[in-house]
Amino acid sequence: MILPWRQLSSRPRGDYRVFSVREERKVSPRTGREHDFFIIDASSWVNVVALTADRQMVLIEQYRQGSNTVEWEIPGGIIDPADASPEAAGSRELAEETGYQGEPAALVGQVFPNPAIMRNHCYTVFVRDCRLAKAVELDAGEDLATKLVPLEQVPELVASGQIRHALVVAALYQFELWWKKNGLGG
Repeated sequence: MILPWRQLSSRPRGDYRVFSVREERKVSPRTGREHDFFIIDASSWVNVVALTADRQMVLIEQYRQGSNTVEWEIPGGIIDPADASPEAAGSRELAEETGYQGEPAALVGQVFPNPAIMRNHCYTVFVRDCRLAKAVELDAGEDLATKLVPLEQVPELVASGQIRHALVVAALYQFELWWKKNGLGG
């Protein structure tokens, strides 16, 4: 049986605004040997699968600094301390990034973005019956455009590599499973 490792110490190593790094010393329950690990602490995130009443998915094109590419994604972002829940954060992010609003968000799933080195979560929420309701409110560091794509075309965007953000692909898969489980696939 795999057991958790006992933590001996933890100390901050750096704070970089959107994440911080901690060094932890732990003991292997299997070997009894001590090891150092570096853990990234970041806020949890939310991804939003948003559909209009006529089954158009609300997507965004956004420039990403890390890959130096323009990516097709679903709306999303950091869950702020003021957000009451992942659903509230998702509704806020959807409205800020796209101007779309809809029915109250439903939690579809959650994943660990990279449990080897991170402890945060990435939640997937679904907002249905979306409509353009307000002007976008982009952060100074954001540059994006909203696109509507028929729901049936989204799997081809993933298969062809047009959607390639790993957490977006995971969110779309979680949504597909949730959609089928709830009998909405017709």
